[in-house]
Amino acid sequence: MDVRIGIQNSPRELGFETDQTAAEVEQAVADALAGKAQLRLTDSKGNVYVVPSAALAYVEIGSEESRRVGFVA
Repeated sequence: MDVRIGIQNSPRELGFETDQTAAEVEQAVADALAGKAQLRLTDSKGNVYVVPSAALAYVEIGSEESRRVGFVA
């Protein structure tokens, strides 16, 4: 699933693909906004992204469907 994170005072967004479910990502964001100091997510390659919760502008959670490659007849 694709995740895009907007960071305040930054012209670029952080985008990556993760193996976590939409519910897990949503829970991590909710926990970060509820009082944790940071949002911590792992992408599908094992890289860890840590964003301070005070700097979060938005989090876009994509669909869990995998992308199809090629043409559909």
